[in-house]
Amino acid sequence: MSNIVMSNIAFIGLGNMGAPMAHNLVKAGHTVTVYDLSQAAVARLVEAGAHPASSASAALDNAEIVISMLPASAHVESLYLGENGILAQIPEGTLIIDCSTIAPQVARKVALAAAAKGLSMIDAPVSGGTAGAAAGTLTFIVGGSSAALELARPVLSAMGKNIFHAGDYGAGQTAKICNNMLLGVLMAGTSEALALGVANGLDPKVLSDIMSKSSGRNWALEVYNPYPGVMENVPASKHYAGGFGVDLMLKDLGLAAEAALTARASIPLGELARNLYSLHSQGGSGSLDFSSILKLIAPANLDKPS
Repeated sequence: MSNIVMSNIAFIGLGNMGAPMAHNLVKAGHTVTVYDLSQAAVARLVEAGAHPASSASAALDNAEIVISMLPASAHVESLYLGENGILAQIPEGTLIIDCSTIAPQVARKVALAAAAKGLSMIDAPVSGGTAGAAAGTLTFIVGGSSAALELARPVLSAMGKNIFHAGDYGAGQTAKICNNMLLGVLMAGTSEALALGVANGLDPKVLSDIMSKSSGRNWALEVYNPYPGVMENVPASKHYAGGFGVDLMLKDLGLAAEAALTARASIPLGELARNLYSLHSQGGSGSLDFSSILKLIAPANLDKPS
């Protein structure tokens, strides 16, 4: 471990994903200064060994690397390019890593503005969910130059175990959007199949085991099963609390729809999934984990003991 260089890191955005990511950087020995609109979130990271900042600008003091993990495109654009945006305050030579999932065109806009100022920036959205963030096993999907990625690699490795270089600015976001669109489709399809089996008298655990060893196997079925009681320590068995929210999945499916319009691509299943999650959110389930789509597909099944 002695050959690993420790860095001064400004970490902005301590939500369900950002907080455990920052925590892992602290555990790895980096000096981490954190900022979030939630004072409680900042306080929890300070207890873990991070340093608090009173604002995003204040977090930049002595920072060699800036990491942001924010909810949507508008937040990222505002943070870096808005009135009092921090891009104007970041010293030349600082590395910027944005781990938010946002529109590729916004990622490119911010990265080009950073490059014009002599700053290296990569978009590095993540896959792996809150469990992966806590365990430090996230997958990073990177857009930007190879040189910037190599600078970022030691820091990314403290938070994840897989790092993919998708291409130039914005490519990480495009790949992430494609992945999450597929995930949304798979979760809806898995929920539908399980609900059909239960409606016809099958035990959801038995059916899950059968499908996981058959041609219908997939991540949603095997790792993040949406049926309550089938799998421990997943949101479905915790009343769909925590995890990756319906509204966040809906946001990502919206990004996929925007990307499809821009490229004149056809995504019929992606659009169907977006409509399903939109209905689910409008029904009051926006803050539940996205696996709760089962509640929209088969609410009657969930009234029965599993």
